[in-house]
Amino acid sequence: MLFNSQVFLLVFLPLVLGAYYAAADSRTTRTWLLITASLIFYGYWDLRFLPLLIVSVSVNWAFARLFDDHARRWLVGLGVALNLAVLGVFKYFDFFVGTLEPVTGLAPEPLGIILPLGISFFTFQQISYLVDRRRGQAPLYPFADYAMYVTFFPQLIAGPIVRHNEIIFQYVLNPLRDGLHERLSRGLTLFVVGLFKKVALADTLATIADPLYARASNEALTMGEAWVAAVAFGLQIYFDFSGYSDMAIGLGLMFGLQLPVNFNAPYLASSIRDFWRRWHITLSTFLRDYLYIPLGGSRQGFAAMSVALLATMLLAGLWHGAGWTFVVWGGLHGVALIVNHASSRLGIAMPRAASWLLTMVFVFIAWVLFRAETFTATVDIWTAMAGGHGWSLFGPVAGSLWVLPVAAAIAVIGPTSQRFALERVAPRRAIAATVAVTLVVLIPSLCEWDSYRGFPERCFSDSRWQTDGGLPWVLRFHFETILVRPDF
Repeated sequence: MLFNSQVFLLVFLPLVLGAYYAAADSRTTRTWLLITASLIFYGYWDLRFLPLLIVSVSVNWAFARLFDDHARRWLVGLGVALNLAVLGVFKYFDFFVGTLEPVTGLAPEPLGIILPLGISFFTFQQISYLVDRRRGQAPLYPFADYAMYVTFFPQLIAGPIVRHNEIIFQYVLNPLRDGLHERLSRGLTLFVVGLFKKVALADTLATIADPLYARASNEALTMGEAWVAAVAFGLQIYFDFSGYSDMAIGLGLMFGLQLPVNFNAPYLASSIRDFWRRWHITLSTFLRDYLYIPLGGSRQGFAAMSVALLATMLLAGLWHGAGWTFVVWGGLHGVALIVNHASSRLGIAMPRAASWLLTMVFVFIAWVLFRAETFTATVDIWTAMAGGHGWSLFGPVAGSLWVLPVAAAIAVIGPTSQRFALERVAPRRAIAATVAVTLVVLIPSLCEWDSYRGFPERCFSDSRWQTDGGLPWVLRFHFETILVRPDF
């Protein structure tokens, strides 16, 4: 199930939210209700992978439970190894098989396993908890609290990567405590902002980037087309990732829980180090705390730090996708981070505007490697961007080009989604009406997300679901509720 689907917005979310607040006074009931709802949310995509999630949660909690003294420190190592083994089989087995074939001459049969949704996210969360247990930085939580920590549906399939000490302590708080209306209103506002970024911006940008990258595999692009492809995808992936994070944080707030911020205007970064402090923040901090620092970090001199940085970013690239283009993309960022650290040590400084421009040029050029399916296509696009296929700035660019300057302005000018929804929005009926109208306008366009599963009848904009005035009754309910109670 996806956030940007009608079945989620019109059925799942209203039912779960209503039941959750009906059971708000019983911590046990509301906890198990959210666990059950989260399993339904996950199993909706493919029931075959639901046992994997359940077993993963149960086994990891068992390892945490058995670890109670230094004599059993090996249990944590075994638990981490098992998590990495599961991730390796499901996400990387076929990649490694394909990699070894040219070297060894062996050609084992690929498994062809479908990648389970969110496996990277819930695996990393559980690894962080086990490691913190070994470090003495994590208590043993009751099973229900741990299960909810891992499975909580807003962050289950696309993050943010939540640490146990960022969320579990909030479970004791009664959702009906003071500030209820403000949390619901600001959470819904942030969710709608994220939905807009995903549907109106990211998906529209994809209509520009996808055809150009597809063409690049077969023919040379013009210089203008190559730059449009690079910029369109760079903006698309930002609004896609940050839009889902906004929706997750907004949903969490609607349930009375604060999830960590995951993006902070990364295209305002004036250095590559600054970029990674702003981009996918929960992933960056995870890699820093559980990989870069254990490898030595900056404590053992510049050379050792460079090795640790490069290793961390190579694995960061591999985490994003099972392909050598992702690994090399991570390696490029690792080299850029090393250069950034070296220039800082040497006292080399640039004007902020020039530093920002250089950082953005690097980031968007590197995105080509992230998006292109092969190294050949990457080199062809880079060549076109440099004018190697002619200096023509025009070509048959497909898609809605109007979205490029709009998306760029939103990404650079700000404010960030979280600051807008959680801090700056005032309790005004006009703002409430804008949020409601945006939701009403976006929902009918989500029909395709349900029909791809072969269930077009789940598109609730169908006339069978209409009421008086032509507005689906569920939409009218949300619309009237927001307008009637816009106070925070």
